[in-house]
Amino acid sequence: MGTSTSNRILATPSSYAKKHYYYVQEIGTLQSLGPHISARQDLRSCLFFMVLSGSGHVTVRGTRYALSPGDCVWIDCGGRYEHESSTEDPWRLSWVHYYGPEAGASYELFAAQGLAPVFRPRSPLVFEEALRALYEAHREKSAEVELLSNKYLTDLVTACLQEALQKEEGEYTAREKLLQAHRYLEENYSRKIRLDDIAAALYMSKFYLSREFKKYYGASLMSELAAIRISHAKSLLRFSDSSVEQIAELCGFQDAGYFIRIFRESEDTTPLAYRKKWTN
Repeated sequence: MGTSTSNRILATPSSYAKKHYYYVQEIGTLQSLGPHISARQDLRSCLFFMVLSGSGHVTVRGTRYALSPGDCVWIDCGGRYEHESSTEDPWRLSWVHYYGPEAGASYELFAAQGLAPVFRPRSPLVFEEALRALYEAHREKSAEVELLSNKYLTDLVTACLQEALQKEEGEYTAREKLLQAHRYLEENYSRKIRLDDIAAALYMSKFYLSREFKKYYGASLMSELAAIRISHAKSLLRFSDSSVEQIAELCGFQDAGYFIRIFRESEDTTPLAYRKKWTN
């Protein structure tokens, strides 16, 4: 194994941060002085790193990816992975190991798109700034370090997901169809909507549409439709004098009884109790 120099900060988060926040486990920069290799598995951690200079490769679950300056890597460390700097052009990395109650779910949403753990961002400064701010927050160790860590890690995860969901410029992709499907729900929520109707309007297979919509939005079409209807119902409960029966009809529910049941499942209260709470 080759040698390397690194600036590394190890963090021990509070029990509150572990329960509620994204939190840093360790963060730093690394300059390889040779073919530096790192291999791990079975960690309760996610790893994000960015190649600042040099080259190398990363292997995730048996698949090897070449890396060069500007490339980013996002890994769920529960599986086996290894990364190695090249001999001819040793790399310099900026990296963070982090975790949190939603860390696994966020990564699963990314992986559900069928994307590789390696990508080249369109706006690398977003990632560089998040990593720099995270490092500085932990170097300074202010009283707000855990709150700041949660913010910057949320920015980092959000940027990763946005990169995953972006289409290549000028390319018409399924993503646009899924956005159209969501607009269809928003525009037609007050009507009776069937999956077959949406698929036909978009010239898509209903099975493909259903599967890809859930991958993209993290919820089924019908669950998203119910959420849209509930959102409109809450607005009417707060800002109109319409009865529960009228609101149910305006928002596309079959009847008032069904509306009350779905509303309670969503909000853990009845429509009338919600109205009273928010309008007093």
